[in-house]
Amino acid sequence: MSVEQAVRTAVPPTDDRGSRLRDALRKAAPALLGFAAVRALGVLTVVVWGARRDRPGLARLATLWDAHWYTGIAAHGYGGTVPVQGPYGLYEPYAFFPTYPALIGAVHAVLPVGPAPAALAVAWTASLAAAWGVYAVAARLYGHRVGVIAAVLWGVTPYAVVESAAYSEPLFTAFAAWSLHAAITRRWVWAGVICTLAGLTRPTGVALAAAVSAAALWELARGRGNLRTALGMLIAPLGFAGFLAWVGTVKGRWDAYFRVQDAWRSHFDFGRTTYESLRGLLTDADTVWLTDIVVAAVLAGSVVLLAVSVIQRQPPALLLFSAAMLVLALGDAAYFNSRARFLLPAFALLFPVANGLVRVRSRATLMVLLGSMALASAAYGGFVVFVYPDAP
Repeated sequence: MSVEQAVRTAVPPTDDRGSRLRDALRKAAPALLGFAAVRALGVLTVVVWGARRDRPGLARLATLWDAHWYTGIAAHGYGGTVPVQGPYGLYEPYAFFPTYPALIGAVHAVLPVGPAPAALAVAWTASLAAAWGVYAVAARLYGHRVGVIAAVLWGVTPYAVVESAAYSEPLFTAFAAWSLHAAITRRWVWAGVICTLAGLTRPTGVALAAAVSAAALWELARGRGNLRTALGMLIAPLGFAGFLAWVGTVKGRWDAYFRVQDAWRSHFDFGRTTYESLRGLLTDADTVWLTDIVVAAVLAGSVVLLAVSVIQRQPPALLLFSAAMLVLALGDAAYFNSRARFLLPAFALLFPVANGLVRVRSRATLMVLLGSMALASAAYGGFVVFVYPDAP
């Protein structure tokens, strides 16, 4: 054995996993920078809008509506968070899933910041992880440029302001994107594990679990799966089912989570409430807000984009997730204007738009288009945060 061979044997090889991570981050850098730029514009708009109203914009993002529940659970736990009487029943913390509050509590414990800044720190970090996941899925399917555009598009949707607020959608989207990335690359155990975390983050985790499990089952039915595929399929729904079982144990009845949701009038009514809300836009125009029109447009556009996604033959896991998210958004009986926010994690609906924009030959034209979307999203985000009187 030569000296050179002896040295190679004695010295361990470079950490391939760390090297792959650095390479992946380098490739995703344009997407992350583009996403960060458009979201920075959105946050700056909220800050300026708040300054003009003598209301700190960052504080508003950290305490906006449901943020109260997340920071309360992080600071006091479920049992120590005081319920609030609502118009249709008692609002209880058991309506909110635990992963986001747990991360807020961890950051609060480690860093010298209060729960509200910790909530923003987690949400902003999660939004970057989500943008990376959106890029990774789109780039895997359609190439680098489509991935970059898709990540930026996710940052300029009408309700992208929620991606910078103390809400759980950014964290759920991150889990959903990386779980689906694992599914389309056939790493089924990872897909199931990440899906379990998503199921502990938002109730729409049931949509992701259904998509991942069904896609894994399809692999098994085609004879392309193995034991790891079956294991991922079985793991995927554990987070969502586990939280519902825990709430049932604490409250002493199997359907306790759904009874807690009654105070928010949240239940599946097969689209009846959505239909009545859309009809009200036409018959009672005097009470229509801009948000009503935007949400209606998002719902209609999402239906069209799902049809295009089917035509473009997206992978089954993506199609199933987008379809399930859209069914939940259209079929829920809760507050109409939350529907567009519910669809934020359905990032694959943006892929047909990204595929269209990648055909724009002039980079300057593409930048103008994306910049215009960013300005419109930022302005609308300020409106939602400071003008519209109800939750996004």
